[in-house]
Amino acid sequence: MKIYIVIPAHNEEDSIALTLDSLVKQTLLPEKIVVVDDNSTDNTLNIIEEYSDNFNFIESVAIQSSEAHIPGSKVVNAFNQGLKSLDSNYDIICKFDADLIFPNNYLETIVGLFNQDEKVGVAGGLPYIENNGAWKFEAIASKDHVRGPLKAYRKQCFEDIGGLRPSIGWDSVDVLLAQYAGWKIQTDKTLHVKHLKPTGISYHSTSKYLQGEALYKMRSGLILTLIASLKGAFARRSLSFFFNSVSGYFKAKKQNLEYMVTEDQGNFIRSLRWKNIRKRLF
Repeated sequence: MKIYIVIPAHNEEDSIALTLDSLVKQTLLPEKIVVVDDNSTDNTLNIIEEYSDNFNFIESVAIQSSEAHIPGSKVVNAFNQGLKSLDSNYDIICKFDADLIFPNNYLETIVGLFNQDEKVGVAGGLPYIENNGAWKFEAIASKDHVRGPLKAYRKQCFEDIGGLRPSIGWDSVDVLLAQYAGWKIQTDKTLHVKHLKPTGISYHSTSKYLQGEALYKMRSGLILTLIASLKGAFARRSLSFFFNSVSGYFKAKKQNLEYMVTEDQGNFIRSLRWKNIRKRLF
């Protein structure tokens, strides 16, 4: 299987070399890596170019955008710019963050997941963050969810979901739409990826309402939004997360923002989420 990787990077001079080092040491090397420097103001671009000079499968792309680190559209737009520089002669397309250290067998194991079951459409390992000198699972999502920083998509699945949505919530909608299209989501819980910057640590202050906006745009409805917001608040041990998320939902509803999914897809998403809730309760 041919693997293409796109890595959006914004002011990642402290971590991008560690990420690329871990990828060039893989037991199964990717065919291509495109690192998109997204308006960095530090030394990120120079580091990327050093790697592209030394490894013929690494390419550097530079784009201009907002300096604010806001989740959603910024990272997806950067990813899409990197995707445009690639041909379509791949079997797996990966969207990785620029602050990860992958185990050496990561890509080989991911290919194994796709080969073992032709219906697996999205696969990945699990992110771990450092806490008091120990690496612990970043428990803001379940271990069955393939997190946004380390996504791998089978080509046909990626095409079936129409690529990535340039909006907050893209990394939940993608797996939901993959399931809507009949694909399976698979994590390998033995693949521990070091996540050097915990999720949200460098986000702009205006990002606090975006979780609720995402829930609105994927047609979750109020009750599921309340449940998801409570779950997120518990995982983060932050009551303000709950209130900000719910406020974001009502702000999006008042503004009548465009949905990310069709009405039929929204019905599927709500049904799937209620099914998962009942499974956990009973």
